[in-house]
Amino acid sequence: MTCEDGTQKWACHSRCPLNADVPALDFQRVVETLDRHDVQYLVVGGMAARGHGASRPTLDFDLVADRSKGNMERLAGALRELGARFRVEGLSDYEMLALHAPSIDAIVLLNADTLTFNTDAGPVDVLSGLVTRDGAILSFADLLPGAVSITVDQTAVRVAALADVIEAKTKANRPKDIEALPELDSLLPDRDTP
Repeated sequence: MTCEDGTQKWACHSRCPLNADVPALDFQRVVETLDRHDVQYLVVGGMAARGHGASRPTLDFDLVADRSKGNMERLAGALRELGARFRVEGLSDYEMLALHAPSIDAIVLLNADTLTFNTDAGPVDVLSGLVTRDGAILSFADLLPGAVSITVDQTAVRVAALADVIEAKTKANRPKDIEALPELDSLLPDRDTP
């Protein structure tokens, strides 16, 4: 899908006319804000897949953060700086604001497995971990040993291991994840070749 200026929706200007009340993802701004707040996190999901060489575009920034109270306080501060507001499918930002959702703080972040936000730098999803095929949850501490530092969209970040991303997408079993799996499997460096 492209915007009226011909750029991809996920890569265009900050106010994409295809999704007028939600800015397109500004990956660099999200990373810079998280880093400035000294948040300990790993990029997961579509952006991690892109960092490992996948070509599929993504519209949001998924992260798994260290769940210590101090880190959650820093994450909450970064989200507030980004103008984060809760995102619920089917509701506009305006409708969500009318619901008077709780403020974003460490307690809210610690008491949820998954929170989705719209921010002034695009959609950001905060996950407590990645769910595996057998239902286990891989936390930040579980994912950290396999994480790699790579460059995504000219920005250096730590991303979850490709095998962990594939495991989570397999478990999610959504159409977009199923479509992404063949390419992701082909990027595994130690995959068996027939």
